[in-house]
Amino acid sequence: MISRLVAFDTTSENSNLELITFVRDYLAGHGVESTLVPSEEGDKASLFATIGPKDAAGVALSGHTDCVPVTGQPWSTDPFAVVEKNGRLYGRGTCDMKGFVAIALAMVPAFLEKPLRTPIHLALSYDEETACTGVRPMIAELGERLPMPRACIVGEPTRMGVVDAHKTITDYVTVVTGHEAHSSLIDKGANAILAAGELLCELARMRDDMIAMGDPTGRFTPAYTTVHTGLISGGTAHNIVPLKCRFEWEVRSLPDFDPDTLKRRLQTFGEQHVLPKLRAIAPTTGIETTKTVDVIGLAPDPGSPAETLAMRLAGSNKTQTVSYATEAGLFQEHGVPSIVCGPGDIAQAHQPDEYIEISQVEDCVGFMQRLAEAARTGI
Repeated sequence: MISRLVAFDTTSENSNLELITFVRDYLAGHGVESTLVPSEEGDKASLFATIGPKDAAGVALSGHTDCVPVTGQPWSTDPFAVVEKNGRLYGRGTCDMKGFVAIALAMVPAFLEKPLRTPIHLALSYDEETACTGVRPMIAELGERLPMPRACIVGEPTRMGVVDAHKTITDYVTVVTGHEAHSSLIDKGANAILAAGELLCELARMRDDMIAMGDPTGRFTPAYTTVHTGLISGGTAHNIVPLKCRFEWEVRSLPDFDPDTLKRRLQTFGEQHVLPKLRAIAPTTGIETTKTVDVIGLAPDPGSPAETLAMRLAGSNKTQTVSYATEAGLFQEHGVPSIVCGPGDIAQAHQPDEYIEISQVEDCVGFMQRLAEAARTGI
């Protein structure tokens, strides 16, 4: 099943409908109905299915079907064909996170054999790798057209550890508009790149302040809210005072921190220290910051149905945190107790020659078998 799913090139820029159609036909072959929640464009879809009784709150197994690009990466094997070597399965998505989805699908016959008193739901999404956009319409249907789960297990790679908290991801784009002039007449121009440089220096100060503030819980690594800028572009030619400069920056914040406070701080700094110098040259200059990605963090929920169940199934007596974001916080925000627990190591995600260890697959199969037994007796 891992090989079948990896063979679909569901890089986020592509459609996932071939994979979803395969899954839907596979489930139908076992007598399991599924519901699609298509994208507005109709070229992608999420899938929700219930195994077991329809009149009880169940446990959702959640995973995304998209993967990141392989373009420019030095793969030694075909990324869309699983290769087994040295106890590992190589292929794009084996770790992040078609391995978990495949294991859940492969367990469907075992789930059906029980039969189940507590239903097990499958919740498969798209476009998680861009901004967690695909899962949102499906979550909005929970408690309406779709049943509301009592717990959700998001199977991102945690080496089968139980993760009860992760950071928020918020991305922003800042565009500085200056005023063009010949570079021999810089007094007539407003340099958008130099203005952006002042804003970037303020971002660096914000980064340092976040490091100094630290993590009061002592649970996260890095142990603070992080501020990062990864892309910048601007200018037309070396002898033209640049009209535009654009940079993208990111905040990965602790669950109880509001990242928009940093956006407001940058805006205030720009208005007080940067914009007046630009406007002194031309009234058309400006600074605009727009939020482009907003993925809510997962907050600890000690003793929740999701945490209690996952720790029992994983044989664990403690929880952990991660600094990457998942769809779990969105389920939690909708009122579904959620945790993250899945096979593989996040260090392999997005890498060339991505792999999952077969031992991790086996550990996840054991987790699913214990879930099936728990659902048989009633959770």
